[in-house]
Amino acid sequence: MTALVTMSDVARRANVAVSTVSHVVNNTRHVQPETRAAVEAAIAETGYVPNSLARQLARGGGQTNTIGVALAAVSNPYFIDLVGAIVRGLSARGKMVFLADTAEDPAREIEIIRSFHRRRVDGILLAPAGVCAPWPTLEYLARNNMPSVLVDRLIAPAFSQAGCDNALGITLLYDHLRRRGHERIALVAGQPLIASTTQRVAAFRTCAQAAAAPVAGLIVTGTSDVAAARRATCALLAAPKPPSAIMAGNNHAMIGVMQAIRDYGLSVPEQMAVVGFDDFEWADCFQPRLTVVRQPVEAIAEAALTLLDQAMETPAAPPQTRVFAPELVIRDSCGAPMKPSSPEGARVRQAHSGLVASSQDCSV
Repeated sequence: MTALVTMSDVARRANVAVSTVSHVVNNTRHVQPETRAAVEAAIAETGYVPNSLARQLARGGGQTNTIGVALAAVSNPYFIDLVGAIVRGLSARGKMVFLADTAEDPAREIEIIRSFHRRRVDGILLAPAGVCAPWPTLEYLARNNMPSVLVDRLIAPAFSQAGCDNALGITLLYDHLRRRGHERIALVAGQPLIASTTQRVAAFRTCAQAAAAPVAGLIVTGTSDVAAARRATCALLAAPKPPSAIMAGNNHAMIGVMQAIRDYGLSVPEQMAVVGFDDFEWADCFQPRLTVVRQPVEAIAEAALTLLDQAMETPAAPPQTRVFAPELVIRDSCGAPMKPSSPEGARVRQAHSGLVASSQDCSV
């Protein structure tokens, strides 16, 4: 392994004092042009890279101009869009990002936060993994007075938070399906111990209760990946009383739902209505085009960054929670169910009755 080039190496090469090299690198004092040229030539020849972290700590009162972002970026496509918005906002603020994937694992999450702490990040944006107290990660952040903002998962009012109104999003989708005539509506949700999932499931139950609609056997959780969502949807379609509409709780669930519907030879929206929580760039390219609720990603990211700015500038300021309303985007995937007496309705019933026999592709 090549030895790290130090400021002392540059000083020996340029035949000057280490302090002179420091003044050239940091522009902290006037250096004669010929001496500066010699130092700059030595830097180029040795490949010396200044320690910007140490320089920031020395000159900026402990500021490193870095922010730690911890969330399940790989397993949740929505977070990819959120990270993009956060990075753009931090770039405009002149800050760099340490991005780490928690994989929705609380043990991994706290190790990431400890690592951010060791690296002296100025602040942290976190989408907490888990929904039940105690929260070791949040306790660690509070104990060490680390400026932090929670994004997406609004679980701790003691911290500043920014995210979407999950209950409103589910209500918009449920009411839209009811207006289209659907009564047996199913929810293919995400991981059960994630705050956004529990909020969406609770809202779904509230909507069904208000509509006096069935709910037993129509809610499936633990579908954070495509394959699990596909299996869950196959089970719903194979039930004695399958739903006429399915709500996907996240983007991965949506893909699994559509795969299972295809496996059963059903068509959307003629035989099955589908809606989803979260928009994505190819939702408008599906056939049919997908009806979804869209989270205001840019607004959530900017609010989280503004709250983090405030937490870093005024640590004693009271925490704030910013909740944003999602938007219902109506496209083509919510056809009304056919009347039982119609020829098309009979064909749908026949298709449902033969679901088990036609589900050979659902064993993924």
